[in-house]
Amino acid sequence: MLLFADSGLSTGQISALLILWSVAVSALEVPTGVLADILPRRALLTAAPLFSAAAFALWTLVPAYPAFAAGFVLWAVGLALVSGTLQALVHDELAAAGAAGAYARLIGRSRALGTAATAVSTALAAPVMAAGGYLAVGAGSVLAMLAAALVALTFPRARRTPGPEGGGEGAAPAAGPWRRRYAAVLGAALGEARRSAAVRTGLLAMAVLMGATALDEFLPLLAASLAAGPAAVPLLLVPAAVLAAAGEWAAGRGARRAAPVLAAAAVLLAAGALIGHPVGMVLVGAAFGAFEWASVAAETRVQDAVAGPARATVLSLGGLGAEAVAVLACAGYGLGSQAAGPGVLFALAAPVFLLIAPVLRVRTGPGRARRGRYWRR
Repeated sequence: MLLFADSGLSTGQISALLILWSVAVSALEVPTGVLADILPRRALLTAAPLFSAAAFALWTLVPAYPAFAAGFVLWAVGLALVSGTLQALVHDELAAAGAAGAYARLIGRSRALGTAATAVSTALAAPVMAAGGYLAVGAGSVLAMLAAALVALTFPRARRTPGPEGGGEGAAPAAGPWRRRYAAVLGAALGEARRSAAVRTGLLAMAVLMGATALDEFLPLLAASLAAGPAAVPLLLVPAAVLAAAGEWAAGRGARRAAPVLAAAAVLLAAGALIGHPVGMVLVGAAFGAFEWASVAAETRVQDAVAGPARATVLSLGGLGAEAVAVLACAGYGLGSQAAGPGVLFALAAPVFLLIAPVLRVRTGPGRARRGRYWRR
């Protein structure tokens, strides 16, 4: 944001770039998910950071509006290639090893480490910026993406969920015209959602939980409304970051209590936002930690229920829904800010999480998705 502003962009132009980014990710979510069910997933995960590296290099070397717009499109490609692909690879590898039950714990802990790494890199940006300006920060960002590509090369060649055609990589059909293969995989994903109530409800919970938590972008405004001065704002944001990471780290534990935990988190969000005291940020942070924990539970429900060859595509449907909810959440906050303060707006978001809680009360287990049988986890 600072690079854009210092390059002469207006607030309206910056907003337009963010909208372009969101639209690009939304448009690419499902197509890249289909690719992940046709092409080698390791190759896609290796290529994804290179798109992001190109975006950051373009921003650093050509700091102008057209380059910023092109960079957001490149970054969107990188994000979309990872979304659904990584989760499908991890789940299928665990299933092949007979450890599918470890998915929620493993993916949750990886996200917790990612949250911690983001906090550390944000702190490191201050001395790097002071020493070398935007050029140094941009170079560091590019190097980080190149390192991510090298890490992706160490991933195993992903096994695939066997489909109706049978066998290993059978993401239906394995050969034939490209258009036919694409249509077959997309049709398989839509068929999963149509036939399985567990897939549908899991995707709904994923979309709402992952999309609505985009409101965390506005947490600095809430903190500012509760802080004694600007210098205290970063300190008030620490609990939210720590508790979000804690929620991700605890993923996979106590999933049978997802509904009451999510309902309690909604109450904490409203109470913390309206209390009018800095301690409220601790309650809000606890709520967001629970939301992150519940989003992994929702994603795991989808993973357990998918029985066909289009796992990555099904997960990408959830990512598409999350993008749509995020846009609505941000737009709602922006419109609501004309009439209410941050505390009221965050409190008004709480019922959304309360309404989605019943969806997580039941779960479909592996192999039962097509029969529609449910039991409490």
